[in-house]
Amino acid sequence: MSQRQFFEAFSDEQQAEYEKEAMQMYDPATVKASAKKWKSYTAAEKQRIGEEGQVVYEALLDAMPHGAASAEAQAGVERWRRHMEYFWIPNDEQLLGLTDLYNTDPRFKANFDKIDSGLAAFLREAVKVYVRGRQKKTR
Repeated sequence: MSQRQFFEAFSDEQQAEYEKEAMQMYDPATVKASAKKWKSYTAAEKQRIGEEGQVVYEALLDAMPHGAASAEAQAGVERWRRHMEYFWIPNDEQLLGLTDLYNTDPRFKANFDKIDSGLAAFLREAVKVYVRGRQKKTR
């Protein structure tokens, strides 16, 4: 795997724009808590979180040939879900919604397409399998 940078950090202006948009679409208290959490990290912590995210997406790319239900993909999804906790603790519905956003919002889709044109769709399918598995465990 090359050492290319998958995602670039948002500028302060982009971050403010996305935060404003999220406030209109989602629970404002959750959005505010997430923004506060992100802003509490030091620059070094943000750098480390970004590097960890890179590893998470590399693992998902490596899992793609094995299929969305594979052990590799499911381990990748679990790692991705844990990575989201740097921002907020998503429930299963929010995980599914986030992967839908990755596929339907042209801004997010373009970012994923830069990595691999099938990654957003693969992640959505893998998360569906993951959520079904979690729901079976709680029954």
